[in-house]
Amino acid sequence: MTRIGLISDTHSFLDPAVFKHFEACDEIWHAGDFGTLAIAKQLSDFKPLKGVYGNIDGNEISSVYPESLRWKCEEVEVYMTHIGGYPPRYNPAVKKELTARPPQLFIAGHSHILKVIYDDKLNCLHMNPGAAGREGWHKIRTLITFVIDGKNMKDCKVIELGKR
Repeated sequence: MTRIGLISDTHSFLDPAVFKHFEACDEIWHAGDFGTLAIAKQLSDFKPLKGVYGNIDGNEISSVYPESLRWKCEEVEVYMTHIGGYPPRYNPAVKKELTARPPQLFIAGHSHILKVIYDDKLNCLHMNPGAAGREGWHKIRTLITFVIDGKNMKDCKVIELGKR
């Protein structure tokens, strides 16, 4: 069983409450727009971190974190990128990748809109944790925690960090 803390769009701001909410997590996954490498370091010093760079991240971040990642967590194939869209409105390049090799879990950030949607056509769960930072048009800063147990994804919790 692996407990995941999912975060995105920190935009150079990391609420100290993130550490409390992710305390029971085994890993943190960041879906892009870190803002600074210092944010990534704070998270990776706390828990193992997987991340992708976003459209506001400069060379400092993109030299460490890729544009997209594919890996297996337990028995679940995960694909994460920053600008990915959501079912059925995927980014065209992402749609091509998802159709060619559908993962069980697709994670994206960028929109600042929290979404957890199952795509029946691809048999794939899509998650976007919304935005945890203060920059953008979202009203409430959000995170997600969930569990991967073998091939099951469960215990999904939406966490509100407060107003932007």
